[in-house]
Amino acid sequence: MTREDMLARLIAQAATEGGELITLRAIVEEASELGANRVLDRLGLADPSAQDDIDELRELLSAWRDAKASAWKAAIDWLVRGALALLLVGIAVRLGVGEMLS
Repeated sequence: MTREDMLARLIAQAATEGGELITLRAIVEEASELGANRVLDRLGLADPSAQDDIDELRELLSAWRDAKASAWKAAIDWLVRGALALLLVGIAVRLGVGEMLS
């Protein structure tokens, strides 16, 4: 019996016998499971290798986040170094270090 058949029988049972709590919970559970399976199928994650695909995507996402953080850190390091170099050049010009060397 498929999940669709089970859901149809539960709904028919609820319609004929009334909506007992157990029947309503079973309807919700079957409908939820059916909906989750449809979503996984539409996303292409219903096959047996889906877990491997998800694991690989997580690894790629982690690597991307690490690379992005490293790139930001490197850019900030270069900006700080450039600012400090400009500050040193400004101090040297202000003190007249170029005239002293001539």
